[in-house]
Amino acid sequence: MNILTVFRFIAFLEGLSYVMLLFVGVPLKYFYDDVTLVKILGMPHGILFMVYIALVIVIRFDNLWFKKYFILISLASIVPFGTFIVEYKLRKIN
Repeated sequence: MNILTVFRFIAFLEGLSYVMLLFVGVPLKYFYDDVTLVKILGMPHGILFMVYIALVIVIRFDNLWFKKYFILISLASIVPFGTFIVEYKLRKIN
């Protein structure tokens, strides 16, 4: 398994955890005073975010596509659905 495959998997999981946190956990927290889902998803999302950024930095040195779009790929982790776009683009390249 190469590092781009691992990155695509992490990008998908990070995006999924972010979308679940924003569109399910946060509304439950503020509309129904239920913080359960935010507590469950918060830590895994934080870890996946850090792994995503670390992999972007590591892959940047070996991959021309990452060098060219480094800032956009990094910013994709803070935009809802951004990591899904990055993962899709990488799937088309490989």
